[in-house]
Order: sequence, then structure tokens, then C-alpha cells
Amino acid sequence: MLSQLLCFSASPALSVSKNYLLLLKPLSLARATVCHLSTTTTTTTMSVNLQSHAFAGNPIRSKTPKPSDPFSPNSALETLKTQLLETTHQINSPNFKVLPFRKGRPLASNSSASDALGPNWRLGWIGLVDCKLFLAKCGIDLSYDSLVYLGSESAAEAVYWAVNVAEEANLVPEIGAEKFCFVELRTLMVATDWDDQHAMGELAIAGHARALLEWHVTSRYCGNCGGKTVPMEAGRRKQCVNDLCKKRVYPRIDPVVIMLVIDKENDRVLLSHQSRFVPRLWSCLAGFIEPGESLEEAVRRETWEETSIEVGEVVYHSSQPWPVGPSSMPCQLMVGFFAYAKSLEINVDKDELEDAKWHSREDVKKALMVAEYKKAQQTAAAKVTQMCKGVEKGQSLSADFNVESGELAPMFFPGPFAIAHHLISSWAFQDSVNGFQSQPKHAVAD
Repeated sequence: MLSQLLCFSASPALSVSKNYLLLLKPLSLARATVCHLSTTTTTTTMSVNLQSHAFAGNPIRSKTPKPSDPFSPNSALETLKTQLLETTHQINSPNFKVLPFRKGRPLASNSSASDALGPNWRLGWIGLVDCKLFLAKCGIDLSYDSLVYLGSESAAEAVYWAVNVAEEANLVPEIGAEKFCFVELRTLMVATDWDDQHAMGELAIAGHARALLEWHVTSRYCGNCGGKTVPMEAGRRKQCVNDLCKKRVYPRIDPVVIMLVIDKENDRVLLSHQSRFVPRLWSCLAGFIEPGESLEEAVRRETWEETSIEVGEVVYHSSQPWPVGPSSMPCQLMVGFFAYAKSLEINVDKDELEDAKWHSREDVKKALMVAEYKKAQQTAAAKVTQMCKGVEKGQSLSADFNVESGELAPMFFPGPFAIAHHLISSWAFQDSVNGFQSQPKHAVAD
């Protein structure tokens, strides 16, 4: 069930202009193929040509170094222990960089000295020695078991770590004086320039770090015996300290199906509105996978439970890490599908949704073309700048979405930071992008 899950930002992140199709092209499905296993059962697969979704494409997690590598988690941890006992950085040691978090918010700063609006934030990486000295002034003893390994970059001889300083309230004013501040990850998500690979990479790093740190908070005790757990392998897993248990605990993944339900015959899609959404915001159906069911079964079950629509064919689109949900579920993975309706009469479960309606392709296209996603991005970027100056104002990301005439747009969707946007836009412009067809041609079985 998804009543607490998809807390999308009130306003999407990116601009839709006359060049929308050029933006959409690399984000769309390239082609669809169907492979018949028999005359009675089919398995549908899709070849996907996507740029990285927000929070995917982490540049320091492309591959884990071998155990003997000085940048591997355990090797780096041993070096880290040594460096924490020293006051200067050894020339032959890896360059350790630390990203502090407070209450799930990464340290960030405005990367430009100008006041121009734009997605110009950067993460507040601090060298290990500087981080140790700085935190000591704030009364914090930086210990090796409080640091979590994020990854490495061999070309820069750098190893990256995250640390949670949530308990230290007196940390904020000191950092604020240095033009740094702790910013909500959702705000950074909206403010990120999707065309800037470096910014998208930093967002992915921050998302991975938040998920790991939140998991450490929620897994302090063993679920098997109730004993305390301690970090192992530089924070990549935990282990129970009870000698009779010693259970290994790994970061959990909470898979969620998110689906765009399609009415082929009438060329329209089913979209929902939750009571938590701002007015005129519509999105896809979604829900957690239950034990003992496949992804396709979860799509069909959730659609039926929430709208009484029966789904037949289910086609995979793409997936997206989603670390900005509730802190109790920090490792969500959104798995996106196109789902083809077998029935059309809607009966909304009011405990889950406020409303659900069929929307024509033309209406969806119009909403995508007129919504001012760029305005939300600029508002979020300005908020980061103000926060780093220590003069945060009560700015709202819930800016109105107007058409050129100044009238309110009748509806809009989550911004391109969300997989829901890509499901909706891929379907809406399927005839214009890469020749993709939503109704894949079935090969004739021999």
C-alpha cells in the first residue's frame, strides 16, 4: 500500500519547452520485442535506452575494488583508523573525503559566488583531518565506526565516507558561517540540473549515503535475538554482538512497483490523485511488493485493490533508487511498468486514493508541454543559496503551474526527477520518439 510512500515534491523539477521531444528522446524506450515461450504463455521484454534516473548512475560505485586494493572497504578502513590517530595526512595515503549528514540532510553549499538562479549546489565534502578537527571544536569525537564507506575513485586516489552528526545541534551555526548548510535531499533533487552529469552524480552519491546512514539508524538491534549490532566491512553490513547469535545484517531493499495503466483501445491512461498531493497533481499507481509474489503479480494486485481495474499484459520500463521516502524505509527501489487494462470501470479505494481517472493522450501531452517545471528548479536552487547564506526564507516549492496566458494548467505530473514522469512522457510521445510503439508486435510462434 502506498498511502505513505510517494511523497512527491509539490512541484516538478525540470522545464518542458518547445524542445521537449529532444529532451525526452534519450529517456525513452528504444524498442519492444516479444519472445514466445509457447503458444499459450508469453514473456514480454523491452530494450531500454535511458539516461540515468535521479539517484542512479552513482560515479563512485561502478565497481567494488578487490580486497587487496588500498581503496577497498576493509583496506581503506584500516588506513582510516591510522589516520584518525594522526594530525596530518600521510603523502602515500588515500585522500579521504567525508560528507556529514544531519537528520537525513547532507551538507551542501552554493557552488557559485553569484546570486544568479540556477542548479548550482555542490556537496560539502570535507577532508578527513579537517573534518576531525572541525568536529572536535563542536564537541564531537570522530571515530572510525561512525564513518560509512561510500566508494572510491582510483584516478583521484580518493575514498569517500559519510558520517551522521544528527545529535549535535551546535554544529549548524559553525557550518553556516562557512557558507555550508544541511539541505533536505528532496530540495537538492528538485534543484539539480539534469543536464549536468557532475551534479547528477553528486545527487546519486548523496542518495546512496542517506540510505546507508538511515539503515544504520534503523538496524541498531538484531532482529533475531535483540542484541546490539555493530558495523562491519566499513559500514557495508552489520553484525550482532551476541556470541550465541552473531547474525549478519545487510542493507534492506524495499521494492515498489509503479505502473502506468494503459487503455489501448481508447488511447488513454489511468492516473491517480492522493489527498496529500497539491491540487492538480496526478501520478501513476504504485505499491509495495508483498512476500511470495512476482513483480507482475504486484502490478495486477495493486491496480485491482486501488481502482478495481483488471490488468493483463505487464511490460517493464525501468527502475529508480528512491532514498527520499520515509526514514523507516530508506532503501526503496521503484520498478516501473506499463500495464495494459482488461477492464475499464473505475472503483476507487478511498483509503488509498482520493481519485483516479482516465486521461487522453492529447490532455497528457498538453499538460507536459505547458507545465513550468523550470520554475520549481529555480525556486529550489534559490532556496539552497539562501540557506547557505544563513538567511533562509519561507520559500515554497508549491509554485503555481501556469500556461502562457497566465491561467492555471488543468493538471501536471511529478517532475523528471521521478520515474512516474518518464512512464507518463514515454507513453505520451511514443510515436515521436525512437519509433517506439506501446503495443509491441507479437512474433509468430513456429
